[in-house]
Amino acid sequence: MTETYEIKWAAPAREDLYEIIDYIALTNESYAIKILDKIEGAVKKLDVLPTRGRVVPELGKYGYLLYREIIVDYWKIMYKIENKTVWIMVVIDGRRNVEDIILKRMMISP
Repeated sequence: MTETYEIKWAAPAREDLYEIIDYIALTNESYAIKILDKIEGAVKKLDVLPTRGRVVPELGKYGYLLYREIIVDYWKIMYKIENKTVWIMVVIDGRRNVEDIILKRMMISP
């Protein structure tokens, strides 16, 4: 039997997602819905195999191996696993300066 994990969204990650979808919807509402479905679908799959995501490279080089990521189109969904819970921590456009943003967001000093 496959063990399952509970998926929880940290409030800032949920806000990230809403901001992304709202921004896309300004010019293309159907594409915004498609992206929302893709991101939420990818996150839901973490309930069975949360280690499928890679260690976040921008954090791994500083020795922080707790955070993992999956990528959906241009967006990075960063999460951590605690006990039987997957915490979605950040949703960010991977075309931005990801390293600076996530280090500040997760309060990690390089």
